[in-house]
Amino acid sequence: MDNINKEQLENNFPNIGKPATRALTNAGYYKLDQLTKVTESEILKLHGVGPKAVRILNEALKEKQLTFAGK
Repeated sequence: MDNINKEQLENNFPNIGKPATRALTNAGYYKLDQLTKVTESEILKLHGVGPKAVRILNEALKEKQLTFAGK
């Protein structure tokens, strides 16, 4: 991953921990708004993403008036 992608990632995801951040980027998610196309349960299936990360992501989505798919 080049520096531009790292900066974009840091600007778009809240601090959810390195394993969860890596899991999201490895799955092709680089922006918070991309998560509106997937459900919480799909994100939880990613190795490294746990309930705490999903809770933090939910809060960040809510701040932008967004939600995971199916909510």
